[in-house]
Amino acid sequence: MCQCDTQFFVNLESKVWAAQVNGDAGADRELLSGDFVGLYPTGFATRDDHVDQLSDGPVIGSYAITQARLIVVSATAVMLSYRADYQRPESSVREAMFVSSLWVNVDGRWRNTFSQDTPAS
Repeated sequence: MCQCDTQFFVNLESKVWAAQVNGDAGADRELLSGDFVGLYPTGFATRDDHVDQLSDGPVIGSYAITQARLIVVSATAVMLSYRADYQRPESSVREAMFVSSLWVNVDGRWRNTFSQDTPAS
């Protein structure tokens, strides 16, 4: 059941980023599990918190995913870790963070169930 291909999961993760670039709350919600937990420098977030950040439109202007690594946890779960370089809309400041995302396959669909973002220094 596991695709076990790093690029497959980078592509899934890119859809989450694209939803943030496009301000597409519906796409964001579809990619996250109902019990999603985000762990960020500001604290914990639920799926609703993650989706609600898009209520006023895009929160990311551009992004790049590099240094991707995949850990196969089981036939239905993988941890994707990578570096994200990004820029917020209407900002000239480039930011970077290291991200780990747990993707779980439930009923044939991969969903992001956990994400931890660590700012790069």
